[in-house]
Amino acid sequence: MSNQNYNKRIQIALQKAGSLVSDLENSSMYVKHKGDGPVTEMDHKLNELLYDELFDEEEGWLSEESTDDLSRLSRENVWIIDPIDGTHQFIKGVPEWAISVAISQNGNIIEGGMLNPWANQLFNLNENGSVELNGDPVSVTDKKNLSDVVVLTSRGEIRWGTWDRYQNSEFKISTVGSIAYRLGLVAAGIADATVSLEPKNEWDIAAGACLVENSGGVVSDLKGNKITFNNKNTLIGGLIAAGPRTHAKLLDIINSTPSNIWLPNH
Repeated sequence: MSNQNYNKRIQIALQKAGSLVSDLENSSMYVKHKGDGPVTEMDHKLNELLYDELFDEEEGWLSEESTDDLSRLSRENVWIIDPIDGTHQFIKGVPEWAISVAISQNGNIIEGGMLNPWANQLFNLNENGSVELNGDPVSVTDKKNLSDVVVLTSRGEIRWGTWDRYQNSEFKISTVGSIAYRLGLVAAGIADATVSLEPKNEWDIAAGACLVENSGGVVSDLKGNKITFNNKNTLIGGLIAAGPRTHAKLLDIINSTPSNIWLPNH
């Protein structure tokens, strides 16, 4: 069952975020560079809007574009936000990014939603806790044969050679920019699976993981462990998201193939 209070707040916030993007996308926007990549004026404006719409003083706040206030660790309910996941794609004008909003309760995501304004796709939970895409019910695929499975990953991981060791695997690989958006596509059954062999931050995956799990899928780190949220160290050691049978087969392949994947220490 969906948490109606949080669900409504997320719906309103995403609607207003979409309107902001529409109002400003043809305006001149600054682009800056930080340690882990670019950030734009739109990132900052969306972050401010989402904070104003969502945050309550009794809750915690974790966003890629906000200074991390570790007081969140003592809060039961914590918003986990990425104003734009896929900033590179946003800058290039590629519609493979998303506004990602989720709230955790004692480390578990209890509500989440995601909007890709340029693709006109809203992924959310309805009042029954089921996943919808633009108001229509959706669910994950769960294919028996990996030869029928398309796994989404990032262009960067392909370019860096991270996937070279899996080039003879049965499944096919396709690239989409944003991990958040990839998770939305899996939750909607548009894609079969997404795998990140590189670490991700909590804000990259919180809303998407919620959507996949509520759509009948399984989300884990690369060792098959359940992912918890609102940790002091926000880095997650990679991710596998798919329908249950597909997830199990991918997990087996990834852990049976020699790998030099770096995982963060928690």
